[in-house]
Amino acid sequence: MSLLKKYKWTWILLALCIIMAGYLLWTTYAKPKLPIIRPVESFSLENVDGRNITLEDTNGKVRLFYFFFSSCPDVCPLTTFRLSQVQDLLKDKGVFGKDAEIISISFDPERDTREAIKAFGDKFKADYSGWYFLRGDQQKTMDLAMNSFKILINKDQNNNFVHMDLIGLVDRDGNLREIYRPESTPQEIAQGVINLAKE
Repeated sequence: MSLLKKYKWTWILLALCIIMAGYLLWTTYAKPKLPIIRPVESFSLENVDGRNITLEDTNGKVRLFYFFFSSCPDVCPLTTFRLSQVQDLLKDKGVFGKDAEIISISFDPERDTREAIKAFGDKFKADYSGWYFLRGDQQKTMDLAMNSFKILINKDQNNNFVHMDLIGLVDRDGNLREIYRPESTPQEIAQGVINLAKE
């Protein structure tokens, strides 16, 4: 008992050091949860194999959503290549297809037949076990992009598209949690998916 009294301040200082070290570790490595931005609207779109895929079919996994058209001359190929790098990073971590998927949705169904979007996906070595390339009604697709992701898609009189180049991160329950911009790296996007999959 006298030993405890004798070294009382040493024990108190040691306990304080342990508490401070724990706090520093927690603040360094514990990431705050991403806020829920809004729920994603339900949809039913055609996959490259002719099956209809709904939002509910993909629930239970973290998803990246990207709106594209395969004849895009600039940003769509670049962003799809970035997504292919994300796919590879997620495969390395063992979460692709199991806990995470990528959903690319064409808003040009007239030109983007199933064969056209499959050929587009093939160029980027898409693994279709966890990467959907979908197509459907143009107006409904544009509405989905705008209402759920605030992604604006416009079509001019010459059938040229102007669209926002953004990737949406959606949680297992179908809620939008983050929007990635063109400057986001594949590593940042993959880490965001992995972190959300752990929630």
